[in-house]
Amino acid sequence: MSSSPMYEEKQNTELNESSFHNTVKTMFDRADIQINGDRPWDIQLNHPGVPERALSKGNLGLGEAYMDGDWDCPHLDEFFCHLLDARLDKEVQPLRLVIHSLRARLLNLQTMKRAWQVGEQHYDLGNDFYAAMLDERMTYTCGYWKDAETLEQAQTNKLDLICRKLQLEPGMRVLDIGCGWGSFMSYAAEHYGVECVGVTISSEQAAWVKARYPDLPLDFRLMDYRDLEEKFDRIASVGMFEHVGRKNHRIFMEVAHRCLEDNGLFLLHTIGKNTRKSAPDPWIDKYIFPNGDLPSIGQLGDAADELFVVEDMHNFGADYDRTLMAWHENFEKAWPRFSNQLGERFHRMWRYYLLSCAGAFRARDIQLWQWVLSKEGVSGGYQRVSE
Repeated sequence: MSSSPMYEEKQNTELNESSFHNTVKTMFDRADIQINGDRPWDIQLNHPGVPERALSKGNLGLGEAYMDGDWDCPHLDEFFCHLLDARLDKEVQPLRLVIHSLRARLLNLQTMKRAWQVGEQHYDLGNDFYAAMLDERMTYTCGYWKDAETLEQAQTNKLDLICRKLQLEPGMRVLDIGCGWGSFMSYAAEHYGVECVGVTISSEQAAWVKARYPDLPLDFRLMDYRDLEEKFDRIASVGMFEHVGRKNHRIFMEVAHRCLEDNGLFLLHTIGKNTRKSAPDPWIDKYIFPNGDLPSIGQLGDAADELFVVEDMHNFGADYDRTLMAWHENFEKAWPRFSNQLGERFHRMWRYYLLSCAGAFRARDIQLWQWVLSKEGVSGGYQRVSE
């Protein structure tokens, strides 16, 4: 007697799920990750469809499954470090990710109209939320942990390092492209006696810094960097270039070039990737930083070609791991204050964001660079700051 169509469909579904499960298990074995194992970095499946979502949609499917509560892991940061150390992300290339990659390569996703999306979706979550996660100055970029024991010390170290690399002197006029909550500008004005102009695309940030620093010589402007025309003795851009996009790298450098005095210095602090051919992560793009695009060293070099001399380049990407873990600790401690407002799905989303990025920096899959650039080369050579 032949089996019913419903029975055959159930059998096929079970076979497909088993096939996906076995494929993922084989891949995880190479990364020393066990399914339903008992180690902190092992993945715990709460729903049978997770392997299928991961293989069909890559990190987008894996991240959405985590947000839905379909799987858990005691230490997400270690899970991602193991996964990326084994380069498993390079093996999962479903068609929808190829389309995502082509879209990032061929289209300008960071036009002046689209550039404001990241401010509205990410940075305008609320100043109280970020104040609970960040340091006292609201520094939302990688700390510098040499000789530091706390997040506060690491961020102060980083801000002072930037000031020293820029060789700031009293009375200088400084531009901060993508000024955030004004951490660099306020520190530079207080400790080095400079005047600062900062631009941001976040209305929440602009309102916060204007209220926070009424007595410092700081000018905060809600505007796109491409509208800048003035001249400055020094320029800094700290954690903003990740939003510029490959189609606009050259435009950004041209803006910095036209705004910098001939004998000035420009410091660019940015997360970077190890290859120019990769595409933005689809989960990060959808849920955290819309239209983000990490640059490679080659792309930065192309953008600066004939505009700037690279005086110095410093990689301290490993410090971002420790910074993200400190942010995560603060976030989890503060979460009860925001749980009713934001909900458990956001909680899981934000945890996934912080810890997956920590794992990526730990695996050295992505980097953090500080570049010091001049227009014509520093006469006699740039004196590198003692780290």
